[in-house]
Amino acid sequence: MFEAERDKYLTSHGFEAMHLKAVLFDMDGVLFDSMKNHAEAWHRAMTLIGFDFPKAEAYMHEGRTGSGTINIISQRQWHRDATEEEKERIYKMKSDIFNSLPTAEPMPGAWELLQQLRADGITPILVTGSGQASLLDRLNKHFPDTFHPELMVTAFDVKYGKPNPEPYLIGKQKGDLELYQGIVVENAPLGVEAASKAGFFTVAVNTGPLDDQILLDAGAHLLLHSMQELSERWEDLRTCMQQ
Repeated sequence: MFEAERDKYLTSHGFEAMHLKAVLFDMDGVLFDSMKNHAEAWHRAMTLIGFDFPKAEAYMHEGRTGSGTINIISQRQWHRDATEEEKERIYKMKSDIFNSLPTAEPMPGAWELLQQLRADGITPILVTGSGQASLLDRLNKHFPDTFHPELMVTAFDVKYGKPNPEPYLIGKQKGDLELYQGIVVENAPLGVEAASKAGFFTVAVNTGPLDDQILLDAGAHLLLHSMQELSERWEDLRTCMQQ
């Protein structure tokens, strides 16, 4: 399974082989089981200002910057772009609600996978659309000595955000990587699209309520159903990606 998809990727990009040196991780829904809280917070904040925003819609916007999400809904509801003041006010409302919810726990299997990467000498790189300090600060608590500031891409580093390939291209630059030296782990269609457009081999882990086909249609090369499954199959995937 892994070899067939790897070979398709290599052929389509004109590469001779993979030489895995780094894994680029999304955060929400990959490292932390936080998407249900994001969905709840977006729903409540948007409802307070009179916007129609079902919880399920949050999963389709996952990976987009908060500013970008607000602007899309503003265009739909108000038929205009949101002002910078409106974006800041709405995002603060969303962040305050998010921070009031029960703390999101690490995704099962994430720490085990990161320990395997460390043992294999493979570098983890964070690429998230989030700019919320509450989650970013928790990386060091739950994944100590794993993610380093110089190898993080957050909402503060990007102009466009996912699904634009920009975040993963910045991650590539920060990691000093060639495309065949990294793979991406994503759970969101916009993140998968961004990684695929950037040119990375992309592994989707479907940890939310979306249909598998949505992630495959977004450009995922492999699809698994949990970080635990990825951890359990890591040795096979690593071996495949270093041949």
